[in-house]
Amino acid sequence: MSGCGCGPDEKELISRRVLLSVFWINSIMFLTEGILGWLADSSGLLADSLDMLADAAVYAIALSAVGKNLQRKKRAASVSGYLQVGLGVLVLADVVRKLITGSDPVDWLIMGTAFLALVANSACLMLLNPHQKGEAHMRASWIFTKNDVIANAGVLLAGLLVLLTDSFLPDLMAGVCISALVIRGGWQILRENEPKDNLNVTK
Repeated sequence: MSGCGCGPDEKELISRRVLLSVFWINSIMFLTEGILGWLADSSGLLADSLDMLADAAVYAIALSAVGKNLQRKKRAASVSGYLQVGLGVLVLADVVRKLITGSDPVDWLIMGTAFLALVANSACLMLLNPHQKGEAHMRASWIFTKNDVIANAGVLLAGLLVLLTDSFLPDLMAGVCISALVIRGGWQILRENEPKDNLNVTK
């Protein structure tokens, strides 16, 4: 966190509080979105719930790095990147499965749940915004939370398209888009924390 005018100990305390807050938000939303996604038969919601689970795990990893040296923080960020990439691959597998077996998504439940997730991730992003140019583990947390907000908006749009077209394909497309965002975010985190790369990529 830059520009706060506080000492190292206070910065670490602020980082820990922020990470604890977003950890609990994502843990609760993982359960909520997972249950409602199953009831709605929505690949987009189920994918997003798994993303929430990955985020909660990543925040826990970042918490373990607070107060540690730079190498430990970069290692924690790299673990989060691998977790994001792995999750993205699992999401793609679920989309393929639904494409073969078919699904019957409930449009109004998709939209309502996606809106709730959008509010939750927007709150997380606001908490993490002051840390977007901070140390590696906080920067990583900000990157995939930003992607989550985009993903939530995409699922919300998919629910609307399911309603308008009476087709399950928009829901599957949302799953593909979420997996692409997750993999891209994880790859960006890994690229920023390569051992031989001392420059932070800002885009």
